[in-house]
Amino acid sequence: MTKRILIAEDECNIAESLRFLLTRAGHEVSLASDGEEALAMLRRAPPDALVLDLMLPKRSGFDILKELRAD
Repeated sequence: MTKRILIAEDECNIAESLRFLLTRAGHEVSLASDGEEALAMLRRAPPDALVLDLMLPKRSGFDILKELRAD
């Protein structure tokens, strides 16, 4: 079964490696390169899974988790 996965990662090589592996496994993958973009994407269309870097520009992964839990 295909899952929609959001990867929030600011290191391009890591993000592309994860996208390649997850796409090859049959999943639909979206990328966000900073915390604000990730949070906007999460609110617009919540994915089935989130791969979240804790050290993101603009908003940290910890900030994103706090917001998600508050919602």
